[in-house]
Amino acid sequence: MPDDVIIEVLRNMLYISLMLSLPALGTALVVGLVVGLLQAVTSIQEQTLAFVPKLVAMIAVFALLGHWMLRLLVDYSAELFGNLARYGAL
Repeated sequence: MPDDVIIEVLRNMLYISLMLSLPALGTALVVGLVVGLLQAVTSIQEQTLAFVPKLVAMIAVFALLGHWMLRLLVDYSAELFGNLARYGAL
């Protein structure tokens, strides 16, 4: 397999991985910062107070964007398996 094909496949893989993880990680970051700020202001150091809002936010993100994320992954997989001959696997 030529080097440019390997680089293209890896670049696409990293791009898809970034696009799939960015909504979840961004939401967890924002919710974690808000909860941490509220805990610092109110001096409440309860562990579940940090965990439960993140869990609820992540469920909401996956409920809202799950279809888009699944479609992105399915399209990438179809493209990858469709180009197996180009990659030299067949």
